[in-house]
Amino acid sequence: QVQLAESGGGLVQPGGSVRLSCIASAHSSDLYTMGWFRQAPGKEREFVAAINRNGGATTYGDSVKGRFTISRDNAKNTVYLGMNSLGHEDTAVYSCAAGLSPNSSSLYCRTSEYQLWGQGTQVTVSS
Repeated sequence: QVQLAESGGGLVQPGGSVRLSCIASAHSSDLYTMGWFRQAPGKEREFVAAINRNGGATTYGDSVKGRFTISRDNAKNTVYLGMNSLGHEDTAVYSCAAGLSPNSSSLYCRTSEYQLWGQGTQVTVSS
């Protein structure tokens, strides 16, 4: 069973940048489509980004397109989320997720498509 652990969250000033990391505990992580989701207080979980098994394809939620970048390093069993031009609306708990993918090109945007979840890391955008 792959376990996920996020890191890199914290307090960021408006307009700033941060990079989140998600490390998978097993070397089979390259069998999974990886995604990032976020949840702000009082709001539903929101899709942020996803990347396919080999890192060749990505997709993003509309609210983060052009500002966030998802990437992965399968040799390190790690997926990253680079976040730029952060605003107050980006404040949330960010969680990474893994969805077992029989098709190497698959990208998943729905929470139901992911079987494994990390505990999440808080990102707070404030001056």
